[in-house]
Amino acid sequence: MRLGYQHFAFLGPESQWAAEASECAADQDAFWEYHDKLFDSQSGENRGAFNKDNLKRFAIELGLDTQTFDECLDSGKYTSIVENETQAAQTLGVRSTPTFLINGKPVIGAQAFEVFKQTIEAELTK
Repeated sequence: MRLGYQHFAFLGPESQWAAEASECAADQDAFWEYHDKLFDSQSGENRGAFNKDNLKRFAIELGLDTQTFDECLDSGKYTSIVENETQAAQTLGVRSTPTFLINGKPVIGAQAFEVFKQTIEAELTK
């Protein structure tokens, strides 16, 4: 089994910038910490919570090397990667988050463990 995380930045520029910022944090081994900070800091779609100044402030609050982080975010280092992941997800039929693919079969939404277990077991018996 392999678990992978793919960005699905479909809610506008702040969604794109937040995804890119999380990759900049990953360069400092802080992807999940930054990811959690983003989810804890949500305040509605494209209302300024994830503007670039706030994304940089989150890096400060997490103790990241801010010069490196800011340069990464400002350079657009991860723009094409996030765009490609979003396009690939759309090609697979992903329309919302969270969506999980188990052998290509979508499991949509936050589901109970039993839903995943049943889906995995069904795939293992094929």
